[in-house]
Amino acid sequence: MDRVDVIVIGAGHAGCEAALASARMGIRTLLLTMNNDRIAYMSCNPAIGGQAKGQLAREVDALGGEMGINTDKSALQYKRLNMSKGPAVRSSRAQCDKVIYSLRMKESVETQENLTVAQREVRGFQVEQNKITGVFTNFDELIRCDSVIVTAGTFMKSLMFCGSTVEEGGRAGDTSANKISTCLKDLGFELIRLKTGTPARLKKNSIDFTRLQREDGDKFPVPFSYFSHSNPFPVLTQLPCFLTYTNTRTHEIIANAKDRSPMFNGSIGGRGPRYCPSIEDKVYRFFDKERHQIFLEPESQFSHEIYANGLSTSLPLDVQKNFLSSIEGLEKVEISRPGYAVEYDAVNPLQLKLTLESKNIEGLFFAGQVNGTSGYEEAAAQGLIAGINAALKTKEKDPFIVSRSDAYIGVLIDDLVTKGVDEPYRMFTSRCEHRLLLREDNGDHRLVEKGRSIGLLNTDKYSYYLKKFNWQQNLTSSVKFNFLYPKEIEMNKERYEALGLDSVKDKLSFLDLLKRPEWSLERLEEEKFIEIPSDGLSEIEKRIWSENVEVSAKYSGYIDKELELLKKVRDREGLSIPKEFSYKSVSGLSNEVRERLERVSPSTLGQAMRIHGITPAATALLYIHLEKYSNEQRTL
Repeated sequence: MDRVDVIVIGAGHAGCEAALASARMGIRTLLLTMNNDRIAYMSCNPAIGGQAKGQLAREVDALGGEMGINTDKSALQYKRLNMSKGPAVRSSRAQCDKVIYSLRMKESVETQENLTVAQREVRGFQVEQNKITGVFTNFDELIRCDSVIVTAGTFMKSLMFCGSTVEEGGRAGDTSANKISTCLKDLGFELIRLKTGTPARLKKNSIDFTRLQREDGDKFPVPFSYFSHSNPFPVLTQLPCFLTYTNTRTHEIIANAKDRSPMFNGSIGGRGPRYCPSIEDKVYRFFDKERHQIFLEPESQFSHEIYANGLSTSLPLDVQKNFLSSIEGLEKVEISRPGYAVEYDAVNPLQLKLTLESKNIEGLFFAGQVNGTSGYEEAAAQGLIAGINAALKTKEKDPFIVSRSDAYIGVLIDDLVTKGVDEPYRMFTSRCEHRLLLREDNGDHRLVEKGRSIGLLNTDKYSYYLKKFNWQQNLTSSVKFNFLYPKEIEMNKERYEALGLDSVKDKLSFLDLLKRPEWSLERLEEEKFIEIPSDGLSEIEKRIWSENVEVSAKYSGYIDKELELLKKVRDREGLSIPKEFSYKSVSGLSNEVRERLERVSPSTLGQAMRIHGITPAATALLYIHLEKYSNEQRTL
């Protein structure tokens, strides 16, 4: 194994997607991991999706990634969130069997053509003339390559904290990757220190579930992958979760142990995730709240360990035992694995391009938590994009860039490389300006053709998508070009009065009728106005596929306005900033703004606008000078 095209370092969620994408595009790829038995291991909560994260995971799926397919092979409970709200914020979530998820992904990477998996630790990079040319391993190997993708997760110079106990490791049972941090610093990279954590795992038979609120999954679950059509579905037996709460006694125990918390006594210096805080952080920051919600979730059908969602902590083990036993249903609870925090090195993502390639070292890409993000879904999305672009670089083709208006993936990466991070980044629907356009139900319509054009989405998936697309087009035509006429209403006045349609004075299409909140495709079919075609589809397929048609109809007015706005934004934001453009030529810019622009080196005006500290006035100045520069170049 002397040479390959692309080397991926780390086999977590980012690494697996990166390696699979590169290999599926026909590139000789090597996936290196410190432990072949920890591939795609779910170190924290074994769940995929959630608010905005569901959109990310489904976009990875639409482009040809593996996360959605793997989720459907391992899901123990499906739940769609925000169903009472508008379609722009609906998100899928699946509690997974962590054992099956890891094993299935291990099988995927180990059987993928063009992909080799090897257990190695990378201890150095070979760089020639600011271009990556290979890596050195712990077995004194030099493996040459064209590109390297670093997906080191939380393992770079990582330390684990549980009270006063401090150990090296990126997670319990695994060692740190200490050499990579030093190598990156030597290459001139700026590293930042971040922190994450995980709760205790509880013994199932020590929990009194009779005192807890049972939370079952959806009655009619929706597959995570656009291409899943297994029968039966779901694949695995579905399991419940349970709900309980902390109380004032819990908070008192935690507050009294504040000086023993590594978060507060100075042991941990890295910033933790704002939107997934530890229980001690919640008690400290939200001291006026009497209780916090705790979900008890299964980790695997092969395990009797329960994940205590909402109780992430690095407090000493004796304190963990005390505050857990103060919670209803957990009075006699036993801890199988204590909670702990992890502090680790990450790369400042301002040093990266939109392709996730380093601005300074050609062919060196970064993806996942190493870029300062949190979550499996954010990691997978970055891994996919890095893998695609490393493969395209080998093929000497133009890079693949997803814009903010195309996908949540575009929002994620643009935020990272434009704004940077000072704490672990988590995706939210509120970060997305065009979320009505970037819904879960239309992710395949937005991205499948892109995945197909770069050679990532295979023929079987593409054929299945075309089947769905044509079926939806036919159903849309059925409601758009069939009408209800006043004459018919007059002839059946009693019936149409009961339906609230007696006031219709002109012909009314069923598409327009569908825009009314009280009407749905299901009701149109019940009233014999339309017939939803079966075409050999399962009931699940019919239900899911028709949702996109209904949402598109009901929100068509809003969607049209959003598209009009998007066109105006794109016309301005898409203005390219050439590499050779000098910000010194823009008179009127403050030194601070000029320094920020030079540091980030945005590729478009839109990207420059989103840099922290760039004012609207500075943006206007930049726009004027870019137009002037473009005109001057055209006259040369």
